[in-house]
Amino acid sequence: MNKTLALMAAASVVAFAASANATEYTPYVAADYTYTDATFEVNGGKIALGTEYNKYFGTEIFYQRTGSDRVHSQNGTDEFSIQSYGLDAYGYLPLGCDQVVSLVGTAGIAFDDVKYKFDDGTNRKTEHGLSYRLGAGVEYDVSENVSVRALYRYSFTDKIAGLDHMNEYSVGVKYNF
Repeated sequence: MNKTLALMAAASVVAFAASANATEYTPYVAADYTYTDATFEVNGGKIALGTEYNKYFGTEIFYQRTGSDRVHSQNGTDEFSIQSYGLDAYGYLPLGCDQVVSLVGTAGIAFDDVKYKFDDGTNRKTEHGLSYRLGAGVEYDVSENVSVRALYRYSFTDKIAGLDHMNEYSVGVKYNF
């Protein structure tokens, strides 16, 4: 009987601890407008699924796509666009007594497809590559479920289409479940 009581007590402690940790796990969806500055400049959008594990740490998977930009060169006009997907880790630093504003730091990895075509229209090419991303920004909790955020990211690429880095600026909204 003592073993049964001890087992029930241990199960209750584990169940209580699991339910306490479950309240810290917050999944969310996000949508961002992005502006990317590289050797060309493109506007785009990003959608993401993420999780905040506590008020200091979270992760996010994303898909991002840009429009096209035309760059004039000696040979004519070249056209560029980017498509990316990847994973970012987020670090949050809540500020103030209410903690509705947080400083945000990000680090992640992206798989990029840079599409370009040259002026004659016959030479279309897509290059695939990997980039490492570091970012910083701010997030404001409008309500318990809705947040707005602004971020800057610097991406180190592996020489995709002659690029060695990209600067990205984004603003967006996040909905917590």
